[in-house]
Amino acid sequence: MKQKQKHSSEGWHIVKKHFENALRRRGLLPNTISLFQEMVYHYYRHHGRDLPWRRTDNPYYILVSEIMLQQTQVDRVLSKYGIFIERFPDFYCLAQASLREVLQVWQGLGYNRRALALKKTAQLVVKQFDGGLPANVDDLLHLPGVGKATASAVVAFAFNRPVALLETNIRTVFLYFFFKRRQNVADAELLPLVEKTLDRTNPRTWYHALMDFGVMLKKRYQNPGRKSAHYARQSPFKGSDRQIRGKILRVLTQKARMSELQLIADITTSPQRVRRILRQLEKEHLIHKEDSRYSIA
Repeated sequence: MKQKQKHSSEGWHIVKKHFENALRRRGLLPNTISLFQEMVYHYYRHHGRDLPWRRTDNPYYILVSEIMLQQTQVDRVLSKYGIFIERFPDFYCLAQASLREVLQVWQGLGYNRRALALKKTAQLVVKQFDGGLPANVDDLLHLPGVGKATASAVVAFAFNRPVALLETNIRTVFLYFFFKRRQNVADAELLPLVEKTLDRTNPRTWYHALMDFGVMLKKRYQNPGRKSAHYARQSPFKGSDRQIRGKILRVLTQKARMSELQLIADITTSPQRVRRILRQLEKEHLIHKEDSRYSIA
């Protein structure tokens, strides 16, 4: 029985062969697209991830998850997502919260500018849209911290609308199957394929399935995403300015106000580096200085 179940769960391999043969012989015709969708859905039925933001169509919850997932691994987001939406359950609560409160909950996710952008977005949504998130990509692109991938993801996952969505895992799938002998592939070449193969009846589930399929391909085939013209290896975190920024913000969420000298004493790096990063954080409106003391903005 166990052997039969294993064969069933790995049956996507069989469909993969049929799809690749059809693609090689006939190109991307409707029946080839059907095989592609069948392969991806087969894998998803047996190996799809159960993630909390996939159990809802609440636009606020989905936007929070998408902002958190920017350049951040799923496991780290899982540890913060539930805590964040419990503390700030809607746009109104987030808009009214202080940045210090938001950063206290955000600690551990990194890229703290995303937390500031999310708070500013909440304020704009309350002011301009009466607390309801717009359901189209163009309006979403005007919100802080929301790029094309995030806007498209929100429209697909919150509103189940058939928009073209391209992010790292989806990109991996199309690079692996359609550009086997190419390097330096631009997104402009991938997007028409994303649109052609899109399951327009249920884009939400389709993109979930594509993402999980891409995660698997990265593990099995040494990350085909490196073929992308937009691929960039993330620089090491340890010892980076990002790490120092995080330390400064963590200290200031714990202690309301600190002088430059106190911060330099707390952060184990050169005084010049601390001063430079403090100026950056000021320019980004994450912190401010008053009476020679720094605090969260």
